[in-house]
Amino acid sequence: MDTIASLFSFITTPVSWVIVQFHKVYGAVFGPDTGWAWGLSIVSLVILIRICLIPLFVKQIKATRAMQTLQPEMKKIQERYKNDRQRQSEEMMKLYKETGTNPLSSCLPILAQSPFFFALYHVLNSIASNDTIGVINDRLLESAQKAHIFGAPLAAKFTDSADKVEALNSSLTDVRVVTAIMIVMMSLSQFYTQRQLMTKNVDTTVKTPFMQQQKMLMYVFPVIFAVFGINFPVGVLVYWLTTNVWTMGQQMYVIHNNPTPGSKAQASYLERLTKHVTRHGKTRNRRERAIVKAIVAKGRDRNEYERKFVNGLNKAGLAAQADGTVIKGESTAADQAEDAATPKRQQPRRQTKSKRQSGTAKAAGEPTSLTKSEGPEDAEPAAPAKKDTAKPAGSTRSRAQSGQRKGPQRPKSPSKK
Repeated sequence: MDTIASLFSFITTPVSWVIVQFHKVYGAVFGPDTGWAWGLSIVSLVILIRICLIPLFVKQIKATRAMQTLQPEMKKIQERYKNDRQRQSEEMMKLYKETGTNPLSSCLPILAQSPFFFALYHVLNSIASNDTIGVINDRLLESAQKAHIFGAPLAAKFTDSADKVEALNSSLTDVRVVTAIMIVMMSLSQFYTQRQLMTKNVDTTVKTPFMQQQKMLMYVFPVIFAVFGINFPVGVLVYWLTTNVWTMGQQMYVIHNNPTPGSKAQASYLERLTKHVTRHGKTRNRRERAIVKAIVAKGRDRNEYERKFVNGLNKAGLAAQADGTVIKGESTAADQAEDAATPKRQQPRRQTKSKRQSGTAKAAGEPTSLTKSEGPEDAEPAAPAKKDTAKPAGSTRSRAQSGQRKGPQRPKSPSKK
């Protein structure tokens, strides 16, 4: 690790200078030899670096979403040229060029942080070895060696011997307890950040190898941090824990306000957006207008959550426009009024058995019984019915009796006498 860190020695002077400047500020408040002054200086260094890396973080988000979109096409290329690796690589590069996607963009924040990380490690390792480095002179070196964070020296490591820890005015138990707790917190924060990305901000409608890789990294990264963390000084653990917490908070903000299309986070965001727009009748800011504009531009390619958002606006009498604004939809309101005015079709009531039998008897031409209120004139129409029954069978089609086949009957053969 010392060999790797020495490769970044060109940046140790700027890193040590930034730490010293923050130490002057916090030293005036907490005291120059306290762990708070030196620990907060490292935390402030992390925050300054991460603020400078925000543009790279935005590129990382765009690159990650572009890679998720291209996963189906990449899978087709892999299946088509699975026996020709060279042609497969050429087609992949062609796809990246056509879409303007760079796979390395998703690694930019980590790659940009690595020089500062190794430079800080080199600075703290020099403090533990009682060597001056960068702008840290003998006076600052002595002050940094006296600084303790919860009883653990800033330059102490989990693997240090008892003699080395005693030289830094501390005990081996304090160092190992503090470093173990910080390593566990560092690993858990990394695991939660990756799990949050996998469970909330991934398009669940597309199953690709990219998702399997992310799931594997969710378990591999915490193990890597736990293994290598025992060789990190306490100051480096403070640096890495701070950057993990920053990444977690930054990602939570992105998932809450700009989720990946098709993810569970998008469903939650569009539900909140629907409630606000239907309450106020408009979008709040430029970011919301950009999201509404993108949904309208998709047309029939909208996913389930986006269609639900558009339908929710229509039910409220609103219509999303191509520029991202929301107006009152007159046609939609009229359709709703028309639907409300149109009576609903009712299901006919089921008749009783006696009514169904009486209806069948009337259809068959059978005479019905007279009631007491009926007179002789009411019974006269029953006479023609008897005449009809006397007509030959060939003139009209008779109703088939029970147990007989419908239609004309086959004549019986003459009996032999």
